Amino acid sequence: MLAAGKVVTRLGSHCPWHRCHRSLSRISVREALSSHDEDTRKVKVQGWVRSVRDQKEVLFLHINDGSSLQNLQIVAEPSLRHSSISFGSAVEVSGALVSSVGTKQSVEVKAEEIRVIGECDTKDFPFKIKQRHPPEYVRQFPHLRCRTNTFGSLLRIRSEATAAIHEYFKSHGYVHIHTPIITSNDCEGAGELFQVEAGNKDPAPEDDGGFFGVPAFLTVSGQLHLEVMSGAFTRVFTFGPTFRAENSQSRRHLAEFYMVEAEISFTESLEDIMQVMEDLFKRTTSALLSKCAEDLAFFFKYVSPGQKDKSEQLIKNKFTVMSYTEAIEILRKAPVTFQYSTEWGCDLQTEHEKYLVRYCGDVPVFVINYPYDLKPFYTRDNEDGPQRTVSAVDLLVPGIGELFGGSLREERLHILESRLDRLGLTDMYQWYLDLRKFGPVPHGGFGMGFERYLQCILGVDNIKDVIPFPRYPYSCLL
Repeated sequence: MLAAGKVVTRLGSHCPWHRCHRSLSRISVREALSSHDEDTRKVKVQGWVRSVRDQKEVLFLHINDGSSLQNLQIVAEPSLRHSSISFGSAVEVSGALVSSVGTKQSVEVKAEEIRVIGECDTKDFPFKIKQRHPPEYVRQFPHLRCRTNTFGSLLRIRSEATAAIHEYFKSHGYVHIHTPIITSNDCEGAGELFQVEAGNKDPAPEDDGGFFGVPAFLTVSGQLHLEVMSGAFTRVFTFGPTFRAENSQSRRHLAEFYMVEAEISFTESLEDIMQVMEDLFKRTTSALLSKCAEDLAFFFKYVSPGQKDKSEQLIKNKFTVMSYTEAIEILRKAPVTFQYSTEWGCDLQTEHEKYLVRYCGDVPVFVINYPYDLKPFYTRDNEDGPQRTVSAVDLLVPGIGELFGGSLREERLHILESRLDRLGLTDMYQWYLDLRKFGPVPHGGFGMGFERYLQCILGVDNIKDVIPFPRYPYSCLL
């Protein structure tokens, strides 16, 4: 048995100290901090050192394991001090969880043993203690930025938002579908696709169709696969990565991002789709405000001051609804000059979308009934005269612009056949026509960009700072 006060730096099951301490209660930093003051017990805590304060008669460490924004204070005898204990090093502390005599924390661990599991060269470590680094700098180190307070908070919030979205759909009877990442269709029709090819060309395929025998791409949307499932399930959703080969360096675009998509059968009302969109947004945001209060408070203090009131306001008001035609009229009468056209039939740009939200008092805005030629082949034709429109909807939110996009799907076989024929897509989408031949029902759905949602709620300016490993043109680090 090692003497009390010994720092252990070598690991392994052969170590007698290791064997005798297996019975200690291993707890996370979050669990320790949530303990009651009188809950004195022997514990084992593992994490990374965030600060070291070595006084003459006592050694103070603050450690964090990612479970909480707050650090856990470790109090130890000076004899436990070791040169390998430094900012960033990984440690395991065994001792008594006791009430703290300090005012900044209610509990602390009185250490009996400290194991240095992994040393950290603080000279070369790119993040310095008690220094706030700008996001552009932190972004250079995707393999290390999770160790910063800001990104640690972001990842906990992102995790909770993911859980809240899944919980929303589960509680409303939706079936979760894993839609494929590799696909042979271009759902959006924009042609911004990453083509998939086998790196090993030997043995060569018998034809020129490549590995799959047909051209294959990384998915831009799971919608068409959800439509397949909506022929057997009345409510389905998917939540996964999507890809766009869009050569953009903007603050709101990524080559790889996550989409939340849902499809609802037996509905002929665009309002039904809009209600689910609004409800999902508000329920998810309410869950974050409730369950991530500490991390959100950190963001609203250091990253986006003033955002708290804006985020809370988003869930209090009923969302505004206007038609595309009404939106164009508002834009044409606006006392500002836009870079892009505001004529009827033009596609709404980000500058238009942000102005419309401001015009409506920074309340999220549904824009409905877009021109026929602006939306994909599957969008339901309104058959409404000279200014032909379709039953499509976009949800615009403050600071971002478009967050959701949705529509009723064209379930009428003869209309869909005619449109696909005009576009020369009949052969490619024969399977899609089959869905309208065998028990079709009116249906619709939507997609939400998950990273844009996080930007909206957190007030983060650049989309690259709300995803663990951002992918964009000329950047695929790690």
